[in-house]
Amino acid sequence: MRVAVSACLLGERCKYNGGSNRDVALIEALHAQGCTVVPVCPEVAGGLPVPRPRSEISAGRVVDEFGASVDAAFRSGAAAELARIEAAGGIDAAVLQPRSPSCGAGLIYDGSFTGKLVPGDGVFTALLKEHGVPVYAPDEVDARLLGEGR
Repeated sequence: MRVAVSACLLGERCKYNGGSNRDVALIEALHAQGCTVVPVCPEVAGGLPVPRPRSEISAGRVVDEFGASVDAAFRSGAAAELARIEAAGGIDAAVLQPRSPSCGAGLIYDGSFTGKLVPGDGVFTALLKEHGVPVYAPDEVDARLLGEGR
């Protein structure tokens, strides 16, 4: 099984603040099941620097904490990562960083920069779903993603 995984979850220091969200349990679970892991970071692929201002989705557009639109970078990065994945043979699923304006699935920050969550998907997650790719949060990597006996 080929699984795209947010690079920050794999320990890459590509978060907006220069850190990572390394998830050892996730990494071990994917490797134990023999998954081929495809690291992705749509924000870096879109040309955004590390570190960078925080960004959230507001009224359907991605803006940074200073009010500047970074929507084009988020959308071009999402498209670039999808193209790279497809050129390499595609993926069966994705495990992406929760709440992110790129990778959040089901819940994202509301654009007020106050920590409030609202229903929605990040830009990259929405694009993957449009292409039929199931998207999971790290805490959902269980029998639903990996399947019994895989």
